Parts: sequence; structure tokens; C-alpha cells
Amino acid sequence: MRSIDSFSGLDSVAEHLRERLEQKKYILLFAFNGTGKTRLSMAFKELGKQGDAEEEKRDTLYFNAFTEDLFYWDNDLENDAKRVLRLNRDSHFFDGLQELEMENRIGPLLARYADFDFLIDYDTWEITFFRNADPDGAPIPIKVSRGEENIFVWCFFLAVAQLAVDQEEGSPYVWVKYLYIDDPISSLDDNNAIAVASHLAQLLKNANGKIRTVISTHHHLFFNVMCNELSNAVKGFLSKEADHFRLADTGETPRYHHVALLKQLHEVAESGEVYTYHFNILRNILEKTATFHGFRNFSACLKQDSNDPDGILHARLVNVLSHGNYSLYEPQEMLPENKEYFRKILRDFMNNYRFNPELFPELTQESTNA
Repeated sequence: MRSIDSFSGLDSVAEHLRERLEQKKYILLFAFNGTGKTRLSMAFKELGKQGDAEEEKRDTLYFNAFTEDLFYWDNDLENDAKRVLRLNRDSHFFDGLQELEMENRIGPLLARYADFDFLIDYDTWEITFFRNADPDGAPIPIKVSRGEENIFVWCFFLAVAQLAVDQEEGSPYVWVKYLYIDDPISSLDDNNAIAVASHLAQLLKNANGKIRTVISTHHHLFFNVMCNELSNAVKGFLSKEADHFRLADTGETPRYHHVALLKQLHEVAESGEVYTYHFNILRNILEKTATFHGFRNFSACLKQDSNDPDGILHARLVNVLSHGNYSLYEPQEMLPENKEYFRKILRDFMNNYRFNPELFPELTQESTNA
């Protein structure tokens, strides 16, 4: 039986992760947007701080939305000519930027994913991107796309993480004991998601256990690739319930994460604790199944009963109940009649598309009539 832990808050989850990392090298977490992944990464980081404000010690190098905010655009609105990405020089993230020749460290990483180049001006703390030069050989500044910007910031972090992994004497990152990486691939296509996951896994494997790592994401493909690459990692599904956080050990099912999601839906259908957001998860699985089988609409995956030969009723139910007027951050338990609709649609779907029966025992009669 796989473990399911409940926590009153994210600080408790962060403490639990640190305890697990005493025995394990890697923790992989899947969680939907809005669950609190970024806040969890900051709670984990805060637990590593020691000492007073003047001599503060830390142990976590993190990548999350706050890391991305250390880079911000100056679009030169007055002249509309020189667009540069500025760096927040007050952040310790950029310690030793010039001395460590970061261009030479970032460049080879960036070349894996992008076809543009860059220059760092250490006097103005700004980055110029370019693909071509003018007749005098000077770079012609360009504004890269959001996806390209994300790739560059990620490569910048990878270069810093490599320094932390190497633990070279005199490095400004010898204090790093943990890496916490939250959603590194927003705005990336699937090809880059696979490449980023594989590259990150190789970096972590080469660390030889000197640094322990937590990776959290809402991206199914990225999560699946990381699970395959780091097979010995702790794999968890983090969710926000009405008044607590739930961390479930997913075992090997993350290799096909829709199976983990279906298992969660199966469990809530049996328990009767069905919340509004479970219809969102069900719809997501129906849509992916329809796409996989070449249908245009998820309604093709719904059972067509004799009194509803076109499947219109259940399609409308899924539409309405997955787009209700309720907060995603304060889940509400479904009404009894909607719970029964949920169970029927889920049961019919799983009868039509066969899954491993060892993972999904039939719903008991008591649960289906609850």
C-alpha cells in the first residue's frame, strides 16, 4: 500500500522533504498550478537559514518564479533600438558573476537549445542578445521570445548549479547543500521539455550524492522523463485539500502520469470524498484520451446510453461541472447527485479503456450508491 501523508501547511511539507532527503538523493513532486509549489520551495529555503541578519547562513540554491524575476527587460521605449535584459545586482545569485566568466559557462549550455548569442556588460549589469552583427562587427540587439528568455535564464541557473555541484575551493557556491527546482520549463515545447529534463538528470547524477535535490512541476511530460531518468527518486503527488495538503507516494505510476491521476479519481469515487476540482482532472484525462485516439472532442470517450445516444447529456455535465463558478483554491465537495454522475462517467470510461485491474479494483456497490 502506497503511503499518503497529510500536512497542515507547507512548512510541515518542507520539513518532511528535508527529512526524506537525509536518506534519498532526489525527490520529484507533481502538483497542479495553484497548489503552492513556489511557496513550498520558499518554505524549504527558509528552513535552511541560520544565524542573524548580518551573518546569515543558507543551504539551498533554488530555481522558481522569484529566480526568473531577477531578470527583467529594458525595452528602450524612448529610442526603440537597444533592448536588454537587466540583472538584479543585489541578489546573491549573481555572486562572482564576472570572476567566474559566466559567459563561457552559459554559452555551451545555451547552444543546446537556442540559435542566438549574448553578451554580459558587467558595468551596467545588462545582457544583450543578438543573432547578427552590423558592418562594423557590433552585435545587433534583439528581444528574444518568452520561451527563449526562459531557456536563457534556465541555462544561467544550470551554470550556477554546476558550480555548486563541483564544490571547487573558493567558489561562492560551496554553501549549497540542496537544490530546489520548481517548474523550470514554463513556455517550452515538448522537445525542449525532454531535453531539459535529460540534461538536468545528467547533471544531478554527476553530483555523486554531494547535493540533494527536490524538483517540483505541473508539466506531465517533464515529470515523466525525470522519473525515468532518476528511477530511485522519491516520487510524490502533492495536492491541496479543503484544509490540508496531501502528499501521496505515486510509486512507478508517474511514468504514465494519467494513470496516477486516474488512480486518485478512482480512490475519491470509492471514498465518496469527491470535490469540484476532480471533474477538472477527469475532463483533462478525457481530452488527452480523445486526442490520443484521434477524436476531435472528449465527448467521443463518453459512453452513449440508450436514452442519450449522442452522449450530449454527459458531455454537458462534464462541461458545466469542470467550469463551475467556484474557487480552485477553496475546493467544495460535490452535491450527492453530481457525485453519482462523476462515478458513472468515470466507471464507464474505465470499462471502455482497459487499465491494469491490479491498480483499479472494481468500485464496491456501497461506494457507487453512496
